[in-house]
Amino acid sequence: MPTLKLGRKALSNLPTITRPTIFYDAELKGFGLKALPPSGRHAAGSRSWIVEYRPGSGGRNVAKRRVVLGSPETLSPETAREAARVMLARVRLGEDPAARRKEARIAQSIAELEPLYSADTNPLRKPRTVVLYMALWKNHLIPAFGPSNARDLKVSDVLRFHRSFGQKHPSTANRTIILLSHFFRWAQQAQHVAENHNPARGIQKFKERGRERYLASNELSRLGAAIRLAETEGVPWRAADPLRPNAKHTPKRPEVRLTKIDREAAAALRLLIFTGARLREILHLRWREVDLDRGLLLLSDSKTGKKTIVLGSPAIVVLSELKAAAIALAATAGSRSTAPLSEYVFPSMDDLTRPKADLKRPWATVIRAADLPGLRLHDLRHSFASVGAGASMGLPVIGKLLGHADVKTTARYAHLDSSPLRRASDAIGGAIAVAMGEMPQAAAVPQKA
Repeated sequence: MPTLKLGRKALSNLPTITRPTIFYDAELKGFGLKALPPSGRHAAGSRSWIVEYRPGSGGRNVAKRRVVLGSPETLSPETAREAARVMLARVRLGEDPAARRKEARIAQSIAELEPLYSADTNPLRKPRTVVLYMALWKNHLIPAFGPSNARDLKVSDVLRFHRSFGQKHPSTANRTIILLSHFFRWAQQAQHVAENHNPARGIQKFKERGRERYLASNELSRLGAAIRLAETEGVPWRAADPLRPNAKHTPKRPEVRLTKIDREAAAALRLLIFTGARLREILHLRWREVDLDRGLLLLSDSKTGKKTIVLGSPAIVVLSELKAAAIALAATAGSRSTAPLSEYVFPSMDDLTRPKADLKRPWATVIRAADLPGLRLHDLRHSFASVGAGASMGLPVIGKLLGHADVKTTARYAHLDSSPLRRASDAIGGAIAVAMGEMPQAAAVPQKA
């Protein structure tokens, strides 16, 4: 191969070639100019600056690698020579520029990796979780980071997104970052990114306002009365717009302006109140999971996996009456079996092979009658826990009853257990009152919890 000093003069006086030729620089070993003869595609031929080297420890037993720096049209000889010098210096320090470029070419974007991630992880998740995560990917992560190379995404990029999005939607922003962090942990294990590359890790989350609401005794009384009223007489119908009593959907006859809920809906609401269970744990309950003799619900699946719910006497009464009614209905329908017609405790009225979808309408009727606007069904679970904490049942016991997988989840109710604080306050206040002469020593006895 010809050798010459590659400069502007040499570049303008290159000899005519008839085949691909590399002109090596006489001063910088490994630096050269690759020239191609004229062809149909390139009438004047093409030329490009190149660097050749042997990676690793070098030696003639190691195959040469070649990196193209650019063409003389875009890089001057001086600029190309300096770029070659820097690259060759890095090679001597152990780098492999050709391998790095190859990796960069085959590196995948986050949008390309997401389907692989979802296919690998979705089977391990609950269906509702899958739906939530797919929405986070579609609405937030893909628009923000989809085109980005997974290997190149920086902490600053993720932080900027989290802070901007979280100004209006802090909870969603936090969950999106948690999902992105899990995605990068998966990408590390699948060797799509470097072992320690997780730009979503360690980002401080927004503080989220708790939405727990606990029903007081008088509110529980109103709620119970409202369920009984809605189940029996019915709740007086209320127009969406009191100023338009003749609106399209307003009942025309006063005697039918009552809204009732069916027995199954009332029973489902009572079970949510008496057990502290999650909504789907009750609506998807099957009769084979109900053990009335031992007072247990043996759930084969729940948010936290397999779960046992211990039933109190009120819940056992509700389920016993439901089962008796379901068996009687099956007998009336001509069934020869002594079992209910549906495997579900709360089947859909349209299809006995499916569970009831929700309790939105019955719940709206009940909270309207109880004058508890804004109360959510999930608040019944919080109220169940708050009653237990207020009675000093102990957080471990409450956590077991609710089926919490993490003790930190139950810890949110710790402040409701006021008995230890009340005893301490009685003791301190009593001692101070005695010292002040405000009360006799015999009266300064702490109250029993």
